[in-house]
Amino acid sequence: MFQKQISEGVFLRLLEERHASAVFRVVDRERPFLRQWLPWVDSTTALEHTRDFIRTSLEHFAAEEGLTTGIWCGDEFAGTVGTHKISWPNRNVEIGYWIASKFQGRGIVTSACRALIEHAFQDWDLNRVEIRCASTNTKSCSVAQRLGFRLEGVLREAQLVDARFVDLNVYGLLAREWKLRPASR
Repeated sequence: MFQKQISEGVFLRLLEERHASAVFRVVDRERPFLRQWLPWVDSTTALEHTRDFIRTSLEHFAAEEGLTTGIWCGDEFAGTVGTHKISWPNRNVEIGYWIASKFQGRGIVTSACRALIEHAFQDWDLNRVEIRCASTNTKSCSVAQRLGFRLEGVLREAQLVDARFVDLNVYGLLAREWKLRPASR
């Protein structure tokens, strides 16, 4: 199974069905915060929805179509970072992430994304990684910028979130750019 330490006491672990209740508890507790940015929050209303998501994620992992990890701070579930389905013919993937509000501002999401990006470029030999996030989600946009992604465009009113349409920033990063990045990123 996939596990990677990203900083002192912080790990990425492949999400498994046994994690479903921990994940659902955090989603449920963080619902008002998360619904600002994530369209799936309001349709995740029962533990079984989380189990279904994890099962699908495990199927994608087994088929080498993606990877969804939980972010763990010690023994506490903090959030997720993972990929959408990999486009093998085009050698690209989109990553997504979220973290509970109490863990924000510690660089955890940036470190988690960095680990997933390294995996995408080194282990999967992909050429491109994308991040799409609401244009008004400044914290999420900052993660992409810190990691050296380029803003490639804005998809106007591309996602319905919390009963409103939001613009999505599309950030892209190429393998050759990642290899040339400064060590501090």
